[in-house]
Amino acid sequence: MSAAHNPRPIDALDMLEADHRAIEQLFDAFERAERDDYERKNTLVQRACELLTIHAIVEEEMLYPVAQNALTADQRIDVDEAYVEHFLVKTLIERITSLRAGDDGFDATFKVLKENTTHHIEEEETTLFPEVRKTQMDLVAIGAKLAARKLALHEHIAETALAH
Repeated sequence: MSAAHNPRPIDALDMLEADHRAIEQLFDAFERAERDDYERKNTLVQRACELLTIHAIVEEEMLYPVAQNALTADQRIDVDEAYVEHFLVKTLIERITSLRAGDDGFDATFKVLKENTTHHIEEEETTLFPEVRKTQMDLVAIGAKLAARKLALHEHIAETALAH
């Protein structure tokens, strides 16, 4: 059988890239929202912040530490930079979740969140992920753990939302 008939299994990087596409779709939907459609904007921002938070947690818990060990010293700076970019994204998430659509700074904060996240995604997909693919990391096994952790985090968010 040819490789076309036997595709490689979905791995951690495939899952993270799928997250990236979902997050980008939310950013695009926000840009298309009417300026005064506050309900839609609040919903989109809440969903984007949830996905970004879960995404950052699983990358920091399951990908970055293993990548640090598998990459060369020169390549580790890409992981260090990713941690710093996550810090900035989490800071912006904290800021925007204290606001509501229509508040001063809401749209601007989300725009900066989008810009930072888009930059981070581009760097991961053009630099870090290709470097990680060249290592001996078991990305399929990491992917299985990552999927389980993401499910648990989604369930926790849902339980927390129901409790309020």
